[in-house]
Amino acid sequence: MLKDPKYLNDVGCNATALRKASRRLTQLYDDALEQCGLRSTQLAILVELNNWSGQPPTLAELADALVIERSALGHTLRPLEREGWLTLQPGEDRRQRHVVITPKGKAKCKEGIRLWATAQHRFEDVYGRSEATALRHALLGIAYDERLATLKG
Repeated sequence: MLKDPKYLNDVGCNATALRKASRRLTQLYDDALEQCGLRSTQLAILVELNNWSGQPPTLAELADALVIERSALGHTLRPLEREGWLTLQPGEDRRQRHVVITPKGKAKCKEGIRLWATAQHRFEDVYGRSEATALRHALLGIAYDERLATLKG
């Protein structure tokens, strides 16, 4: 951990500190995934789909699970669909589409997870395993706290 005061300038903004940390970790994980052609954002989608139980999620359900705007999710899904790692299938009505991971996507997910583990271990070696677990729980608590979804209420 850096002790140099110029790097620890606390501007008092939680969002800024979180974004800086997020960019650092994204670099670490994307570096590890580079050889399989995935980015960490893409692997997160494949893992979510691979672990989804029951009927494949709709775009809205997947967006909620990933805490991402539906329009941004659609943009992120295009390259995965182009590579044949997932398909979009019609739902009960014309407005609904289900996101389905393909066998090729499951294989890519498995490959990505193997490489992801390298970055995961590296982070835990540097930051500490119990600290990493506590950090994950705190961040997921923030991500799924509906009271933080809007300034209203």
